Amino acid sequence: MDVSRGRPRPRARRPLLPLTAACAVALVLAPGCAGGGVPAVREGATTTRAAVPRAANELEEDYRKVVDDVLPSVVQIRAGDSLGSGVVYDGKGHVVTNAHVVGDARTFAVTTANSGSTVRARLVYAYPEQDLAVIRLDDVPDGLRAASFGDSSKVDVGQIVLAMGSPLGLSSSVTQGIVSATGRTVTEGSAGGGTGATLVNMVQTSAAINPGNSGGALVNLAGQVIGIPTLGATDPNLGEGAAPGIGFAIPASMVRTVADQIITHGRVTDSGRAALGLTGRTLAGGDYRPAGVAVVTVDEDGPADRAGLRAGDVVTALDGTDVTTLTSLAEALADRRPGDRVAVAYLRDGRERTARVTLGEQ
Repeated sequence: MDVSRGRPRPRARRPLLPLTAACAVALVLAPGCAGGGVPAVREGATTTRAAVPRAANELEEDYRKVVDDVLPSVVQIRAGDSLGSGVVYDGKGHVVTNAHVVGDARTFAVTTANSGSTVRARLVYAYPEQDLAVIRLDDVPDGLRAASFGDSSKVDVGQIVLAMGSPLGLSSSVTQGIVSATGRTVTEGSAGGGTGATLVNMVQTSAAINPGNSGGALVNLAGQVIGIPTLGATDPNLGEGAAPGIGFAIPASMVRTVADQIITHGRVTDSGRAALGLTGRTLAGGDYRPAGVAVVTVDEDGPADRAGLRAGDVVTALDGTDVTTLTSLAEALADRRPGDRVAVAYLRDGRERTARVTLGEQ
C-alpha cells in the first residue's frame, strides 16, 4: 500500500527498492526522500526536481527586493585600522553609525555598496553615552540612497529581519533572522573599543551580528531600518567567544532622536537619559565582592550635590534596587527620566542613610 495525501488506497504489490545513498543524503538536506506522504520512486521512472513551494518563492522575492532597496544605503567605514558599517541618513551625505566604530578618529574612508569607490568623510559628532555617531561624506556620489527608518514601537517578536553591513570586513553582507525580543537593557564592555554605555530598549535578534556589522542596518521586510546592529552577546563559558544568535540593535526611534539633534545642532542637546550628577567607582567589600559605588566627585549644584551626597559616600541602592557596581547603577538609572525623584540609599562613615534625589540629564 502506497501512502499519499489523504487516505491510503490499495494498489498492486511491487518489489521494495533498497534505500540508496543519494536518498539518505536527501533526508538530511531536505524532507521528502522517504515517508512524509511522498510515493516511492518506481524502477525506471524519470525523476525531476521537486517544485519550490509558492510561499518560499514569494519569501525569496521579498528578500531580494529588500536587499535591492536597502543595501545601497549601507556603507563600509574605515577608521584608522578599524572597519565598521554605517547607514546613509539623508541626501546631504550624513551617515549614522556607532560611536565605537568611529572611536577617536575624525576622518574616515567610506566605501559605498553600489560603487566600490572610496569617499572621504568627517566626524560631525559622536555620542558614546548612546553609542551613536554621525559622519558626513565630503562628496555625495551618484546613486547614494538614504535609508527609510521604521517605527520601533511596531517591532514584534518573531518578525523576520535582515542584518546588513560589513562583518569581518566582508562588505555588503546580508544575514537573516528574527526579532527575538524587544526592550532589552544591555551594557557594553569598555574593553576592545567599547563605550561602556548602558543601552535601553534594545532589539534582540537571531540574525548574525559579527565584528564589522556594528553601525549597519537591521531591516524588516518592508525595507525599513528598525535598528542599528551594535553588539553581540558573549558566552562566559567560552571566554570572550560570541554566543551565536544573540545580537542587539539600537532601535530606530533612538537613532532618529540622536541623529536629528546632531545634524541640527552639531551635538546632542536632549538625551532623555537620567543622571545623578556624580562620578564613582565600584567598591569591593571585605569578601572582595562588589559592594557599592564609591562617590569620587559630585557635580557642583548637580542632582547629587543638591540632595546632600558628597565624595566618600557609598551608593548601595536606588529606589530599592541594589547597586553593587557602576554597571548596576547605570542599569538602575536606565529606566528613569530626567526630573524623576528617586530614593538613593548610601553609606557615610559606616551608617546607612537615604537621600531623595531629583534626577538630572546625562
